[in-house]
Amino acid sequence: MNYIVFDKEKLSNIEFAKERELLRCSRTGSFANRSLLRLNTRKYHGLFIVPQDHIDHERHVLVSNLNESVIMNDMEFRLGVNQYKGGVIDPKGNKYMQRFEADPVPTYYFRVGKFNFKSEILFLNNADRMIIKYTILDDVESVSFQFHPLLAFRQIHRLTHKNDAANTGFDWCENGVKYCLYENYTPVYIQCSEEIYYEHQPVWYENFEYEEEIKRGYEGHEDLLNPGKLTVKLKNQVLYITIGTEAINTASIEKLYDDEIQSHTGRSTYFNCLRNAAEQFIVKRNGKTEVIAGYPWFGSWGRDTFIALPGLTLALGKTDLCKEIMDNMLNDLKDGLFPNIGCGNQHAYNSVDAPLWFIRTLQAYAHYTHTERKIWKEYGPAMKSIISAYKNGTLFNIRMLDNGLIYAGCEGKALTWMDAIVNGQPVTPRTGCQVEINALWYNALCFASEMAKLARDKEFVEEWKEIVKALPTVFKATFWSKEKGWLADFVDGDFQNFQVRPNMLIAAALPYSAISEKIRQLILKKCTEELLTTRGLRTLSPNDPDYKGYYHGNQEERDAAYHQGTCWPWLLIPLTDTLVSVHQKKALPVIEKLFYDFERDIKDYGISTIGEIYDGAPPHRPNGCISQAWSVAALLYMKWVIDNEKTM
Repeated sequence: MNYIVFDKEKLSNIEFAKERELLRCSRTGSFANRSLLRLNTRKYHGLFIVPQDHIDHERHVLVSNLNESVIMNDMEFRLGVNQYKGGVIDPKGNKYMQRFEADPVPTYYFRVGKFNFKSEILFLNNADRMIIKYTILDDVESVSFQFHPLLAFRQIHRLTHKNDAANTGFDWCENGVKYCLYENYTPVYIQCSEEIYYEHQPVWYENFEYEEEIKRGYEGHEDLLNPGKLTVKLKNQVLYITIGTEAINTASIEKLYDDEIQSHTGRSTYFNCLRNAAEQFIVKRNGKTEVIAGYPWFGSWGRDTFIALPGLTLALGKTDLCKEIMDNMLNDLKDGLFPNIGCGNQHAYNSVDAPLWFIRTLQAYAHYTHTERKIWKEYGPAMKSIISAYKNGTLFNIRMLDNGLIYAGCEGKALTWMDAIVNGQPVTPRTGCQVEINALWYNALCFASEMAKLARDKEFVEEWKEIVKALPTVFKATFWSKEKGWLADFVDGDFQNFQVRPNMLIAAALPYSAISEKIRQLILKKCTEELLTTRGLRTLSPNDPDYKGYYHGNQEERDAAYHQGTCWPWLLIPLTDTLVSVHQKKALPVIEKLFYDFERDIKDYGISTIGEIYDGAPPHRPNGCISQAWSVAALLYMKWVIDNEKTM
């Protein structure tokens, strides 16, 4: 029985089908994303989106849609669904949809009159190529399929409009055509398993409307080029059409499809959906393996990578993959820091926590693989580099104070994960000694010292011995309030910020904790009472006057709510660790309930995956990216803890 299914009633409900999105990815960074309705409601939607290595390494929408039609008895039945300016939908091809199934690949069943067929969409794992398979379910005498490609050839964050610079020409290829609208782009090859008839009639379709962009306060109208139409008269019960960046032998399409589908992780259960979603975040391109933070608009983020890695890899037994990604990231370590976004010198290194999360991930890896005695030899130099940079001072005023705590921050910068900025100023200014940064710092020093001790690196152990010994006392004196019963979120000189935020939970969750068990219990109680929801933890207590329970509006309004009450599933990772630390096996039923509560979300928002954020206020509406790496990682980690009755 198929796990995720939508019937005709749901598919004919335009608003219902608009609100749910499909994502399918290769492991090379290319992907397809559109609504369940097969309507593009975002500028990030498209049928064939591919990184452009010769332009900016960013993902670009090459083919927005194919706009299929079925020709029967000289009558055209248009299957596409497009929205134009003013909310006009034309055509309304969803009226022919009978059923949708997500497993093993997204499959739509159509009925045109008495003619029934289905289409299945498959992205190849290791190539920038997708294949759509059409299977005829009835005996028919004369039916043709027609395809009207809609081309964009633009970066996912931008929109394109009618222009004279576009190359509206084409070239022939085997059973298909080749397009390339602008210089330096990879061309697009659209090929069929059967002979095609092609009419080249370039025309710009104007004013496509992306209503989700308009809701988010952005420009939401675009023009797309339709260069012509491909017609295929059916000779067999099965027709394949493929879109790729290279031409292929069309006789191989069927075997390519059959072989590929055997290697795909299905979506037949809740856990398999999470496992499949996890695989989609891992991208191998140009000799580098990295984690995409979230689809459709995030790229590779250092902080997100390290927080997500244990759940995406170790929890699934993929130790080699975890190590491969860590090793790749180390190539971009500079001045003790990892890039916040992207890689190399092109991007800012404005993340104070990414290096400390790297050490935490390395710690989890060593514990999972039982390789503690080998870690220092291979990763000791990197850990020393990070710790030394923090001690002596590095970019963005990140430095160790005389008391051993880490201070970070400068005007106009947001260096922690609460990094939203509005009008040039952080929404949550946390300049000073942040509670989770110093908790991670203490954990990093303890872990590094233990590994150095095992490797008999006496010099490192002696250098940090007194600081490690003194830090718990300093940490408590700096952050703890016996009167309030919880930790300060950050401290700057004599100023202590005691807003109730989840960052203090990280201090309670780490293997080497600077606080006592009693304080961990009090923190857990406070966070559970004021921050915990069925969809993760709020970023600010509802009792705070700065609390914003809804994430909506333009970018400024959304950023103002991003870390001021919005709920984040990834925070279930430190919650899980703290629950197990405090309550041991008695915590498992609580973790299990939280884990299975998310199962209902598999059919909402991002179908078969978990989104980035939720409203802090009930009913906790999903928002942000439709598929977020550390959200999926949190649930996979929770499942691992449930199954193994321990944490990493």
